[in-house]
Amino acid sequence: MKNKIDILFFNRQFESEPQIALVADEKPPTRISHRVSSQQAALAWGIIMKLTFITNYLTHHQLPFTEEMYRRLGSDFVFIATNQMDEERIRMGWAIEDQNRYPYIRFYDDDMQSCGELIMDCDVLICGGTHEVYIHQRIMAGKITLRYFERLYKKGQWHAFTPRGYIKKWKEHTAQRKKPVYLLCAGGYVASDFHLFRAYPGKMLKWGYFPQFILYDLWELMEGKKGRCDILWTGRMIGWKHAEDAVEALKLLLEKKGTKIDIHLTMIGDGECASPIKGMIEREVIDGKKLSDVITIQPFMRPDEVRSIMEKSDIYLMTSDYEEGWGAVVNEAMNSGCAVIASSGAGSVPYLIRHGENGMVYRSGDVEELAGYLGQLVSDVAKRKKLGIAAYKTIADQWNAASAAERMVKFCKQLVQGDYQPEPEGPLSLAELIDPQKGYEYCHRNGKESG
Repeated sequence: MKNKIDILFFNRQFESEPQIALVADEKPPTRISHRVSSQQAALAWGIIMKLTFITNYLTHHQLPFTEEMYRRLGSDFVFIATNQMDEERIRMGWAIEDQNRYPYIRFYDDDMQSCGELIMDCDVLICGGTHEVYIHQRIMAGKITLRYFERLYKKGQWHAFTPRGYIKKWKEHTAQRKKPVYLLCAGGYVASDFHLFRAYPGKMLKWGYFPQFILYDLWELMEGKKGRCDILWTGRMIGWKHAEDAVEALKLLLEKKGTKIDIHLTMIGDGECASPIKGMIEREVIDGKKLSDVITIQPFMRPDEVRSIMEKSDIYLMTSDYEEGWGAVVNEAMNSGCAVIASSGAGSVPYLIRHGENGMVYRSGDVEELAGYLGQLVSDVAKRKKLGIAAYKTIADQWNAASAAERMVKFCKQLVQGDYQPEPEGPLSLAELIDPQKGYEYCHRNGKESG
């Protein structure tokens, strides 16, 4: 039988599950072995894999991954959207234009029966978020399911210990620990949240979001970042994004180094905090120079327009706190060769940034530390170029959609064979248990600098 793809899959339930809890200071096991029958192993080499991905809606952050999966699996890959995108994200430019161009997209509300069959009958299901009602029957049947989650307790892990909430999570996740259900952790603190109720032992894997990767001539990209030091911040101007921290950090820097340094901060976005931030910028005067002379606020732009500005920016500021599940702008800024200064609270940061090696990490909420790192990079062109080049290579080498899809294919094939070897690092390596309150120390310990 000639196969259309180079990986084969079948539905099965493992006879035994590994009992592994990985903490941040432990080395991951080199292999996770499962027993499969000779009949199952034979079937594995004769069945073409059908994979369904279900989540709320398709965004420009997910599209590159779905395109790569469709390129590999063709009509055996289906994406099911369960909701319509909200107006705010449409206004931010997240909507996918002309979704009919993508033959693998289905809308659950348009054909519930067909979508239900695709969810139940596929060989492997990727399920984003809390779609318990859609997948309960599948999990009970012992079919392979990869659950794709951001943090559960963005406002604090103490929320896990309310009796009703704890029991609910135990039923949804921990009770299925013996079944072939795995957790894709979209953020560095996800595994720690799920470990609170002992879910998915040894089956929590690093994952994330994979926005468009642009292949640049790296020399030309970095040569385009000459002259004035351009700093960029983008996103919704809402409380937990802390756009005001970028303004405060720049203000502290100007007060310390003087107003003659050639810098400019561009902020792209809008939201409930936009008016107070604009007011603060208009009011502040430092040594006779208005803060508004060095800060520009632009409204939301299309993703491609933002990327164009990123390409010319020297430094990118990510100021979100722990409510930022991932933060795909970090991927995009790193791909654009920016030297990223990021809050330790954002979920993508422990996975993507090694402090002093491919970016800088400050303790979430510490504006003085943010200003200190900003001052270092403004003053040291060579350092910010070094960090920008290393950031680009991090995305080019591992954290991009093509690499993620390739690893997903490999992951599925090895699971079928009953002998999965985790990736040594990056997507689909074992997720460490990183205490959110120690994420700052984790990023600094993994990097080349301690401060």
